[in-house]
Amino acid sequence: MLRYLTAGESHGECLTTIVDGLPAGLAIDEAFINAQLARRQSGYGRSERQQIETDRVHFTAGVRNGETISGPVSFTIKNADFSISEKPAITRPRPGHADLAGVVKYDRTDARDILERSSARGTASQVAAGALAQLLLRAFGIEVMSYVVNIGGISADVTGKTSGEIEALKAESRINCADPMMEAEMIGVIDKAIEQNDTLGGIFEVVATGLPPGLGSYAQYDRRLDGRLAQAVTSIQAIKGVEIGDGFKLALAPGSAAHDEILRDPKRKGFKYTRTTNHAGGLEGGMTNGMPLVLRAAMKPISTLRQPLKSVDMQSKKPAEAIYERSDTTAVPAACVVAEAAVALALADVFLEKFGADAMGDIRAAYAAYIARISAL
Repeated sequence: MLRYLTAGESHGECLTTIVDGLPAGLAIDEAFINAQLARRQSGYGRSERQQIETDRVHFTAGVRNGETISGPVSFTIKNADFSISEKPAITRPRPGHADLAGVVKYDRTDARDILERSSARGTASQVAAGALAQLLLRAFGIEVMSYVVNIGGISADVTGKTSGEIEALKAESRINCADPMMEAEMIGVIDKAIEQNDTLGGIFEVVATGLPPGLGSYAQYDRRLDGRLAQAVTSIQAIKGVEIGDGFKLALAPGSAAHDEILRDPKRKGFKYTRTTNHAGGLEGGMTNGMPLVLRAAMKPISTLRQPLKSVDMQSKKPAEAIYERSDTTAVPAACVVAEAAVALALADVFLEKFGADAMGDIRAAYAAYIARISAL
């Protein structure tokens, strides 16, 4: 139903995106999209490039008078650091990056041809596309949020905090963290990594609330929402693991402690069935079950180091240090924002599958009818 394609290089003239499948009549809040782009650029430990770029979306098709008109939506994001033709050739691939495998696959001699496209700069396009998906979801009371839970081995604790409290705390945070005490320790380890010319990874959590039960399907492997979410999030650069709900902890628990018992509250507005726990993270059998969706992802440390690792010069075939390109010390706070976009795109896709994709009025009618039906269960 919903798909997007991107084009552009890290130091090219601009990033270009086409989003296909958005319904007609969706109100486009350009300020919201630009705010998401600004969030992607923020975070303690980012490189100086974030001070050069001020990402803003420029719509070129599919939007008229502030709303979608049925066709594909296209937009560009200019690169202020437009210097691709001036960049030197790279023959010393970086461990952990796409450089070597990409050169081998595409028969290139200059890893610049690979890294310019494989760079995380392209996530700006993904965030803007995801912001369009978030606008669609928000029209039906569905919100997607994220926050850092670990950087460099320092863990935050949001136990007992409401989503509103988490939003307020992370809004004041320099690293998208809702635990002020642990934030200070995280910044300390980032400072230490900067001094040591090293990089840090971490873990973040994405939560979606307001989801109706029944999005996704158990009927075919490629319709299971678990798999679609995992693919969407692991497609983000440097993400090496995803878990939903209690994830790996469930493998260590007995069944009696691993599953969420079902209750029915006749006074509850809308869908009357609920749970007192959410070990499943809002997904059962490849479908949403009415509880909040909870997903965590692990991000490895950035692969570009100021203190380069060992490599080989592809021209001389001799040992050499890997090339250094301007890089972040950590991008975990930014990865949160990218993952929000990835999750929103996957959720919007299954939402449109369920309720139609042509026009917002038709979708609202189908959604209202569905909610009325399941509220009577």
